[in-house]
Amino acid sequence: MELLRSNLSRVRIPEPTNRIYKHECCVSFETPRSEGGLFVDMTTFLAFGKDYVDWNYEKTGNPVYLHIKQTRKVVPEDRPSKKPTLLAIGVEGGFDNNEPQYEETHNIVILPDYVTFPFPSVELPEKVRLAVDAIIMAEGAERKEQLAAWTADKKQVSAYAMNLPQIDNGVLVPPSGWKCVKCDKKDNLWLNLTDGMILCGRKNFDGTGGNNHAIEHYKETSYPLAVKLGTITADLEAAELTMGTYCGSSDVFSYPEDDSVVDPLLAQHLAFFGIDFSALQKTEMTTAERELDQNTNFDWNRIQESGQDSELIHGPGYTGLANLGNSCYMAATMQVVFSTRSFNSRYYTNQSLKMAFEMAPADPTVDLNMQLTKLAHGMLSGKYSVPAPKKDDEENAAISTTNKQEGIAPRMFKAVIAASHPEFSSMRQQDALEFFLHFLDQVERVNGGSSVLDPSRSFKFGIEERILCPSGKVGFNKRLDYILSLNIPLHEATNKEELEAFHKLKAEKISEGKDVSSDEIVRPRVPLAACLANYSAPEEIQDYYSTALKAKTTALKTAGLTSFPDYLVLHMRKFVLEEGWVPKKLDVYIDVPDIIDISYMRSKGLQPGEELLPDGVPEAEVESNIPVANEDIVAQLVSMGFNHLHCQKAAINTSNAGVEEAMNWLLAHMDDPDIDVPVSQGAHGNEVDQSKVDTLLSFGFQEEIARKALKASGGDIEKATDWIFNNPDASVSSDMDTSTSSSKPTHDDTELPDGRGRYGLFGIVSHMGTSTHCGHYVAHVLKDGRWVIFNDNKVAASINPPKDMGYLYFFERLDS
Repeated sequence: MELLRSNLSRVRIPEPTNRIYKHECCVSFETPRSEGGLFVDMTTFLAFGKDYVDWNYEKTGNPVYLHIKQTRKVVPEDRPSKKPTLLAIGVEGGFDNNEPQYEETHNIVILPDYVTFPFPSVELPEKVRLAVDAIIMAEGAERKEQLAAWTADKKQVSAYAMNLPQIDNGVLVPPSGWKCVKCDKKDNLWLNLTDGMILCGRKNFDGTGGNNHAIEHYKETSYPLAVKLGTITADLEAAELTMGTYCGSSDVFSYPEDDSVVDPLLAQHLAFFGIDFSALQKTEMTTAERELDQNTNFDWNRIQESGQDSELIHGPGYTGLANLGNSCYMAATMQVVFSTRSFNSRYYTNQSLKMAFEMAPADPTVDLNMQLTKLAHGMLSGKYSVPAPKKDDEENAAISTTNKQEGIAPRMFKAVIAASHPEFSSMRQQDALEFFLHFLDQVERVNGGSSVLDPSRSFKFGIEERILCPSGKVGFNKRLDYILSLNIPLHEATNKEELEAFHKLKAEKISEGKDVSSDEIVRPRVPLAACLANYSAPEEIQDYYSTALKAKTTALKTAGLTSFPDYLVLHMRKFVLEEGWVPKKLDVYIDVPDIIDISYMRSKGLQPGEELLPDGVPEAEVESNIPVANEDIVAQLVSMGFNHLHCQKAAINTSNAGVEEAMNWLLAHMDDPDIDVPVSQGAHGNEVDQSKVDTLLSFGFQEEIARKALKASGGDIEKATDWIFNNPDASVSSDMDTSTSSSKPTHDDTELPDGRGRYGLFGIVSHMGTSTHCGHYVAHVLKDGRWVIFNDNKVAASINPPKDMGYLYFFERLDS
């Protein structure tokens, strides 16, 4: 005890603002349930596994630790499962995984000799007892971050609910038989709680839903709150208590707050229109329930290889990643990325955990290099790729194992990589492509762009756009990219006869009032070669300003690659606008061969006898660069129910490229804090801070593209970077009034990896769902000569990899 008292100065009593780690080791995936338990540093409140706590003692000299060990209890297997009310896993109200229960023990340990004192004990110094009690009672930092992300989406009480005006216009709402007062819609109906008007809801992204009459009514009247008819219920199981007032589980929406909200006085507001709150029964799903239903009922059999007797795999390189709650986009991407030699060698083969820890700052949980190394060792070492424990049927029997593995939960990695991106910090589903680009950007930054250390360079390549003017002279635009984004030319489908026969059959079935069965559906099959050829095909540029002709004309643009990366990533653009400007996901198969040769796509630069377009600027450059939205694009978006100002910004920020591009920008930026700031209408809007341009140049972007992105994002560097990545086809030529006369790159692409254009397929990230922001992602990776499916924590031999259903395809360059 004297040894402990002599080290009391190294014991801190945690304050409410301190981050306390007690569920997971900072440098490994050891937990209190691991064989050696977890050691919490009572100075820094960082946690370490048994094999790593000595490293912390050597680095910091902190000797006093709280040792936490959890031992599994035997519990009945037939305990009832609770019905989920939240689209989440492992949080209150989410899916119940019937996780086992554990008994927890605590000891005080003093290093380096591991002198141990049991806790609780009255013999311990009061400071130690207070410190340990505070640590045990505190919510762990890991758990806080997880709950914060989920509760960020929790409904809040509306600011308009307590003083909501209600108009006594004699309206009494019947208990059923509702219909929109402006159209014939009988579902997706909303009751305005101010004047009692019943109107249909918004038109959904996929064209379904209402006709926007409820939102239009708000714009005309500014009446703020509406409740969805059919979702009002007095069901105790679905109800919630807010501010001490019973408010059920009804779907209430606040238009000025643009979110689903809680109305504590809902019963009173409904009674105003003659609605007996307690007597109503729910007939429609709430928005959250519909999302829950969609996310549990998608037909994912093909991609997940459901129903097939797959061999579960364990060992080095075959570690699953536990779902943290809609984190499959991250898990699928990381499984492919860490199957590459570049990331494997950088963060596993050539960097030990101890090396990364010694280089890390005082808090290794916020260091990306440390957490990448931790993730790599967790995934590739095989230490955690072991069968999960299960309980024998015999009561009080010992724990045995099942072939399925638990995998590792990359919470610290997710927290670090998402720190600069609010969407990835949330528990909502995200686009795997956007995450991949954000991930590589962060890796490049943390490695300082070093050609030796930076593994992201293995994905980077140069793109050169060649612009041929009618004068015969040429200009070039160059940029760097990580992905090749491909349109899917449906007219190149190889099964046109089968498609034609299917459409005839479908028409006949519809005329007879019958549905087409799933096994009768025929989808277009488009060769990947056609998608690549379409990318390289000449494209006309209207209203291109030629410095040779000193006038606007029609130019011809072709694109090629200036280098072939070690790993080529192809993104299939499956989301398009169909007739009537209705967003739609292409239901199409892509025939992808195991080996492709894109040697023909290498750009040739300036050829003998060709003359460059002269330097020069178009007349009235200032006027031409004032941001002006294309009114046709704005009108199309407004007709879909979007705000007019938001539509103008979307058109301007995508350089009036088209409705689809503008809509994608709008959906991605609707939560921007400056989305409602009026559009600048002066030449001053073109002024760009040169220091910000230089910052983007240091990232490897072309100067003209950097200036264009900064103009489009109001000078915000982070938004400008996102704009460039979200507009991979953006170039100076799309301004139509600019030309580049130099074939020399404004960035250094001479050190990029390069080689032959022959590639072998080794990874697929597939997506199922109506949007990249819902549904599910799964990875298939070619390892040790066979295809393996990585479906969150499930790792198994793939029997039939869905090569024709990929969203992202990963190819490795074949140099031999």
